[in-house]
Amino acid sequence: MHEIIKELERRRAAAQMGGGEKRIEAQHARGKLTARERLDILLDEGSFEEFDTFVEHRSTDFGMDQQRVPGDGVVTGWGTINGRLVYLFVKDFTVFGGSLSAAHAQKIVKIQDMALRNGAPVIGVFDAGGARIQEGVDALAGYGEVFARNVLSSGVLPQISIIMGPCAGGDVYSPAMTDFIFMVRDTSYMFVTGPDVVKTVTNEVVSAEELGGAKVHTTKSSIADGAYDNDIDCLMQMRRLIDFLPSSNREPPPTWPSFQDVDKDDISLDTLIPANPNRPYDMKELILKVADEGDFFEIQENFAKNIITGFGRIEGSTVGFVANQPMVLAGVLDSDASRKAARFVRFCDCFNIPLVTFVDVPGFLPGTAQEYGGLIKHGAKLLFAFTEATVPKITCITRKAFGGAYDVMASKHMRADINYAWPTAQIAVMGAKGAVEIIFRADINDPVKIAERTKEYEERFLNPFVAAQRGYLDEVIMPHGTRRRIARGLRSLRNKRVEMPWKKHDNIPL
Repeated sequence: MHEIIKELERRRAAAQMGGGEKRIEAQHARGKLTARERLDILLDEGSFEEFDTFVEHRSTDFGMDQQRVPGDGVVTGWGTINGRLVYLFVKDFTVFGGSLSAAHAQKIVKIQDMALRNGAPVIGVFDAGGARIQEGVDALAGYGEVFARNVLSSGVLPQISIIMGPCAGGDVYSPAMTDFIFMVRDTSYMFVTGPDVVKTVTNEVVSAEELGGAKVHTTKSSIADGAYDNDIDCLMQMRRLIDFLPSSNREPPPTWPSFQDVDKDDISLDTLIPANPNRPYDMKELILKVADEGDFFEIQENFAKNIITGFGRIEGSTVGFVANQPMVLAGVLDSDASRKAARFVRFCDCFNIPLVTFVDVPGFLPGTAQEYGGLIKHGAKLLFAFTEATVPKITCITRKAFGGAYDVMASKHMRADINYAWPTAQIAVMGAKGAVEIIFRADINDPVKIAERTKEYEERFLNPFVAAQRGYLDEVIMPHGTRRRIARGLRSLRNKRVEMPWKKHDNIPL
């Protein structure tokens, strides 16, 4: 028995060394942690239960029968984050560059299936060179099995992808189907075809960072939801994100202790809106003052900055915030902002997370670039997402709500439950100047008449009271009581139930 135990310890020690000391040193030299070091930071101490430690590939072609490493380039299992169950797979770049073989894929699929059966999030850490070329179609089949589980898990389990090194070829499609993707600056990149292939096919000379680095995917492509300076910072933020998310679609959002009194008014909000309606202000200030302890986890912070999306808590329970940002493009809706917000709204609806929407939107961005780029269909995505969402929805208009953008931003007509407005709200088809120039076109050359008509229009429409008279707003509230009113509204909506027409699934304008 003693010899058997020693053999087990020897084999386990070999598996934990991955590709060996030299490759571990090379990993550290690149500024990256190893797979097991990443697990130690991400999970609660001592909570990791590893599966398939001794799995090896079965390939015999191209001399692979002489190269076998226990674990085969991916560490899989389950553990806890702040006491809550998660399933994980972590690619090990020190073993065959983390490349995917049939056995490697089998390990990932086992974890995905277990997560589906047990209702817990799946976290994938990517640091790999793609498919293992020596395995040919077996590697491609392995990818297909992983992709299928990503699709089946969508809307059932939160799926988070963390890119902590190369992620290329077939590897990119699994993260692309998960709910969130996060990257590490300077050491991670994602692309379907690498710089060498790009040069061969298109004659473009581009570096890996320029082609698919964190900056590209957080500011231009919108593939990634955020980026961090190093592995440790990224993993600690993932621990924080998990705290906001339910384990599955069968559960309500988690509740954590809150120490901020919701009944205490914040008088500073009464002066948030500038006297000049064309002056910007920072909508994040409102979000931070409404969320418990000012704790806000922003999603896609550096993409489409004219709209803000992210998670916070009110009375300890997670809510999703969507808000126009007057500091950027006056908070106008464009194609990028619409897509960004629509995806976030749909995630919240999948996982029973109530939505709080703050509105200050002058309309949709005009111009040929937007129209040619499909603004109509992209704007419709956000309208569609808010309307189909059945979670509790509370909307507060702080200033402008003009044109079709008023409807789109979780208006009463898009089935929002509670719609508030501040006294500073302006709800109309368009701003006074544009409206007067259309309605009173005959007086366009008479400045005195135009000034009179403009004042008349402002008094008639640029306030919240017409909408309130029609019942499109439930109440006009004082800014200082916003947190209290939203908290009470969410309490009243805890048992909300909505009957939907039967359908196999909807057909959102993708």
